[in-house]
Amino acid sequence: MVSRRTLPLRVRPLLVAGALVFPLTPRTIAAQTAAAPPAMGVNQVLRPGDMVRLRIWREPDLSGDFNVDEQGVAVFPKIGPVRVGALATDSVRSLLVGSYTQFLQNPSVEVTFLRRVNVLGWVKSPGLYHVDATMTLADVLAMAGGVESDGNQKKIELYREGQLVSSALSPQSLLSDLSVRSGDQLRVPQRNWFSRNSATVIGASLTAVALIVAALLRY
Repeated sequence: MVSRRTLPLRVRPLLVAGALVFPLTPRTIAAQTAAAPPAMGVNQVLRPGDMVRLRIWREPDLSGDFNVDEQGVAVFPKIGPVRVGALATDSVRSLLVGSYTQFLQNPSVEVTFLRRVNVLGWVKSPGLYHVDATMTLADVLAMAGGVESDGNQKKIELYREGQLVSSALSPQSLLSDLSVRSGDQLRVPQRNWFSRNSATVIGASLTAVALIVAALLRY
């Protein structure tokens, strides 16, 4: 049986990255300020629309997926609202592990950060999807139902704030290498006309050649 300390967590500060961090209450959310600069790759600062996936072994009531709202705040069981948008993901992970260690004995805590991206173009189920940095573009396309027959999965495009960031991306590309963040768009373009109609063109050409040869053989 997992034991818990009787002292409420909300009154005890946590030491995270050399600074005291207090779990937020609705009254103190607006007062907390951010000091962490944006980081690239896996350790990006969390943004609105991201999701924190928390898994604590043998604690299903404390586990779940928690959205980051427009103010950068996520609400966790026992801890309450925390302005995770002010922190890089490494700091958020340390804060959560430290928080639950306060009242669980030797907890096994797994923290995963999910980005919200829009998958567009020639996929079977375009829309918004939550993805994590360890996934490849092929994994994301699978979540969107796969590529349509006319789609070109060898030239995936990444858009950010309406601007093309990268093109001709391979399905094997890791999202962490692309620094994908919430609000980004992944678009699968259409294959060019010849590749879409090559079978028809080749078939018509072979038929034409066969008719010419047959006509020549009559003479």
